[in-house]
Amino acid sequence: MDCYTANWNPLGDSAFYRKYELYSMDWDLKEELRDCLVAAAPYGGPIALLRNPWRKEKAASVRPVLEIYSASGLPLASLLWKSGPVVSLGWSAEEELLCVQEDGVVLVYGLHGDFRRHFSMGNEVLQNRVLDARIFHTEFGSGVAILTGAHRFTLSANVGDLKLRRMPEVPGLQSAPSCWTALCQDRAAHILLAVGPDLYLLDHAACSAVTPPGLAPGVSSFLQMAVSFTYRHLALFTDTGYIWMGTASLKEKLCEFNCNIRAPPKQMVWCSRPRSKERAVVVAWERRLMVVGDAPESIQFVLDEDSYLVPELDGVRIFSRSTHEFLHEVPVASEEIFKIASMAPGALLLEAQKEYEKESQKADEYLREIQELGQLTQAVQQCIEAAGHEHRPDMQKSLLRAASFGKCFLDRFPPDSFVRMCQDLRVLNAIRDYHIGIPLTYSQYKQLTIQVLLDRLVLRRLYPLAIQICEYLRLPEVQGVSRILAHWACYKVQQKDVSDEDVARAINQKLGDTPGVSYSDIAARAYGCGRTELAIKLLEYEPRSGEQVPLLLKMKRSKLALSKAIESGDTDLVFTVLLHLKNELNRGDFFMTLRNQPMALSLYRQFCKHQELETLKDLYNQDDNHQELGSFHVRASYAAEERIEGRVAALQTAADAFYKAKNEFAAKATEDQMRLLRLQRRLEDELGGRFVDLSLHDTVTTLVLGGHSKRAEQLARDFRIPDKRLWWLKLTALADLEDWEELEKFSKSKKSPIGYLPFVEICMKQHNKYEAKKYASRVGPEQKVKALLLVGDVAQAADVAIEHRNEAELTLVLSHCTGATDAATADKIQRARAQAQKK
Repeated sequence: MDCYTANWNPLGDSAFYRKYELYSMDWDLKEELRDCLVAAAPYGGPIALLRNPWRKEKAASVRPVLEIYSASGLPLASLLWKSGPVVSLGWSAEEELLCVQEDGVVLVYGLHGDFRRHFSMGNEVLQNRVLDARIFHTEFGSGVAILTGAHRFTLSANVGDLKLRRMPEVPGLQSAPSCWTALCQDRAAHILLAVGPDLYLLDHAACSAVTPPGLAPGVSSFLQMAVSFTYRHLALFTDTGYIWMGTASLKEKLCEFNCNIRAPPKQMVWCSRPRSKERAVVVAWERRLMVVGDAPESIQFVLDEDSYLVPELDGVRIFSRSTHEFLHEVPVASEEIFKIASMAPGALLLEAQKEYEKESQKADEYLREIQELGQLTQAVQQCIEAAGHEHRPDMQKSLLRAASFGKCFLDRFPPDSFVRMCQDLRVLNAIRDYHIGIPLTYSQYKQLTIQVLLDRLVLRRLYPLAIQICEYLRLPEVQGVSRILAHWACYKVQQKDVSDEDVARAINQKLGDTPGVSYSDIAARAYGCGRTELAIKLLEYEPRSGEQVPLLLKMKRSKLALSKAIESGDTDLVFTVLLHLKNELNRGDFFMTLRNQPMALSLYRQFCKHQELETLKDLYNQDDNHQELGSFHVRASYAAEERIEGRVAALQTAADAFYKAKNEFAAKATEDQMRLLRLQRRLEDELGGRFVDLSLHDTVTTLVLGGHSKRAEQLARDFRIPDKRLWWLKLTALADLEDWEELEKFSKSKKSPIGYLPFVEICMKQHNKYEAKKYASRVGPEQKVKALLLVGDVAQAADVAIEHRNEAELTLVLSHCTGATDAATADKIQRARAQAQKK
């Protein structure tokens, strides 16, 4: 245990700091770090190096090389820089490399050196050039701040949604500030800069002079400034050798330290862990590293090589040509367990477990001591927490064995925290491996979340490891394995040295019907890479036609899209493709395409019937479909034409079409309609009233109602209306008029072709029993009973039924016998039935 704390360095009485090696770097750098532009991404991210020959006249003709390495020094990408001079490098939150050029253009590269996009910081920056730049991170994304040659600042708080903002001018600023940085306060980005002994804060509206509270006197210049990882604290290095530390709002001073070194440091960064009361700053010079805080002494390290500091959430990464180390404050749980002579519950439990392995009785003594104090649960929790903050697997195992040992003596200790820590450490140890090179700490891992970690593994194309982690943690397929396989497939389609057939087959064999995987998204990526045929092959595996068709349309494979839409049976999808085809093809090709797809043609006709009638006519003409063309002209004669002459002309065209279609019936009916229209117009002119657009029957009825019976009969003869139909029409019309005298004359004009029962029914319908009885006597024998019952003469109806000896008529009369008045009639029918049965 004493040996374990050998690398602990006290900073005052309340905190220890330790520095341990993450990796032995084997990247074989040809240049010193001081000769390169360096950028390292937080959360164990990659390192980018760009040798800057623009500062060296002798090497100005040599093109620099941009190199990207993992945190362990393994090369990820290398490309010859062919663009303009670069002022600054930085990594975005999505691990994209931002390269800020002198002309204000920012080039964005992927982790493997693939160019993504570029954007400009504005014309003013282009005209005045870039003196310096900062890449910073906010809750909204990654931002870029630019200092121009005119000593003005321009920034964008989110490069993903570029909105440039020109900061206010600093009064009297004639040269570049001695130091400056970007701050994030109140959900907005600000610039803090030092001009001699003065500090200025630039926001979107004004430039304000600010003064750090409690600053030591005699300061004539600020040489360096640093903002904490969370933008809550600020450190200022002055030319007097003092380091002022306080809140980023410059309203509160935390502490001040005199390092007795007036030379400006190469770097200054914050080193503090979350929820720690200790605040410390790491300052680096050429060969010296100093950790200072609220203590009279500092911690100093000798740097054997040129080094670079990377601030992290809970410490500082330090890398050089040969090593990569991590400096951080020792967590509370680790300090309580491992500090010398500690009597903390976790320390006693760890000793008890070690003695138990030695089969020593001291294990029981330590365990009893913890239990007597009632601190066994706390001891287990301390060991679990300390295991999370350990980098060495052997120490992790030792602490977890102690926690497991202590759990055996607890009745109700929830196992979730222990199991979760075992899982998290297994994941962390896997990604910390030299070949993976992501040295995340437990605190960083929890802040980053497992989903973001998986995304970063996918970015590094470490698909097998990502899938193993998903399966180990039992993540839902849609969030885990399916999503990673989809990313793998999107990467696979970019391998242009493999044939389309092989790539499509490999993707299908690997993915199959995995839920949550969209073949259309993979096909879209293939199309974006210029592999149209591969995209079409991949779409064959997409089960959802609604996903296939839009991409096929985008690829200008409209005919194939139409076939897929028809196969889906989704009419809305078919209409979408048809409208796209109509705009894409000329009229002739469009109609020819429809002729090869009967279902699409039918749907398009339905669409045209409601939206484009002229197009519908063209379709019928092209197909020589005279039958439908005739029907079209018939509908058009009523829908589009208001004048009789226009209607008649349209109907004549329809009749001609029906004759060509050899539909004699339709042609004759159309000619009759033309004749009727002309007659109706003549009737309107001669008699007044409305006749046009009435049917033939309604025209006859209207004439009768108007007292023009002769004309109605002439119309019936002209259009060969059968006598039965004419009598029905006239009977109904006269009854509606209640012209009973005319009705009686009409009934006697000749023998009724429809009989006289309808007369009885019509009269009763008009509630005229008197007139009904006139016609009941004229009804034939077969309908006599029904007529008598209609006028209410039940007794006479019974006599007729008995006379006819018709069982159906007897039953009908009997059903009308109700009450005492018809009792005699009912008895008469029953006696007649009895006599008939005897005979």
